[in-house]
Amino acid sequence: MISRIEFSDYMAWAASKLKNLNFNEGVQRIDFVNDHFVITTEHGEYQAKNICLGTGKVPHVPKEFKPQLGSNVFHACEIMGKELDFANKRVAVIGGGQTGADIVLNALHHYWGKPRELYWISRRPNYQPLDEATFTNEFFTPQYTECFFELPELSKKREVKAQKLASDGITTECLKQIYQYLYQHFEVNGERKWVHLLPNRTAQQLTPHSNGFEVHCYNSLNQSEEILDVDYVILATGFESVLPHYLEPLKPLLHLSKDGGLQLDRHFNVQWQHQTSNQIYAVNAGLSSHGIAEPQLSLMAWRSAKIINHLAGKTEFDLSETQNFIDWTLPESTKQLTLTTAV
Repeated sequence: MISRIEFSDYMAWAASKLKNLNFNEGVQRIDFVNDHFVITTEHGEYQAKNICLGTGKVPHVPKEFKPQLGSNVFHACEIMGKELDFANKRVAVIGGGQTGADIVLNALHHYWGKPRELYWISRRPNYQPLDEATFTNEFFTPQYTECFFELPELSKKREVKAQKLASDGITTECLKQIYQYLYQHFEVNGERKWVHLLPNRTAQQLTPHSNGFEVHCYNSLNQSEEILDVDYVILATGFESVLPHYLEPLKPLLHLSKDGGLQLDRHFNVQWQHQTSNQIYAVNAGLSSHGIAEPQLSLMAWRSAKIINHLAGKTEFDLSETQNFIDWTLPESTKQLTLTTAV
């Protein structure tokens, strides 16, 4: 498995080869003027006939915790940019996915100092591993993505929910390291148990007091209320798709879904008023339309080629597919043959 550091190094190397990339230049607004887009950034303006949106998701912070955000309550995405001191502090990590697990593992090794108490809170029934089974990888193929796009809306929601652990579980290696630490220190060495794993808990409220915060949790296993006293709260609560603020000027022209999100066609093309003449593409925005591979990098090359082919109006990249191990659908002729044979 490629480490995050190695992957980051590769991305930095690739970016250094492209001279048309502008970093540290936030987009403030996008307008449609006459027959083109005007993109206003922190440094100036650009004009374009077509655009592709790739700004991804934003940190998800449950509304119950937003009033308390600050130096001691923050989203996990901020943790590497903070000067933290967990020494002799009570720390709560909320979220049972990979990010929460990584923070817990670092805390076990005293990366920010040794906490007095460490609470790992998760709504999930246990700390569940990433589904890395061989055939699970077939969800991350162009063939499955094309099949998924044709499904009815209710079927898409069912599939995304059922496949959650294919993209949102914890690596078995990380779980193993956490388990071995707990076993060695608390079972073998007999140390005081200062790490508390709390699955089946929903953090419902955060109340400040003179000595820190009270985290109010609901235990769904025995339907009880629990309160934890802590000094730090780290929200490993994931990310969510929202309409980027810079699209506000275009919002009246967009054909949004019922929940206010972008609607994409099979070419990752946003449905909007001037779609016949000017294209808006969006990547990392099609979980509900294209499936669980869409917010990830697994099909990045295929997706990019699909967009370029559509924009060019011809086949710039060969996307003919190799054989798949799983037949997600059968051609009509094959279906008829199968049915006849079965009879």
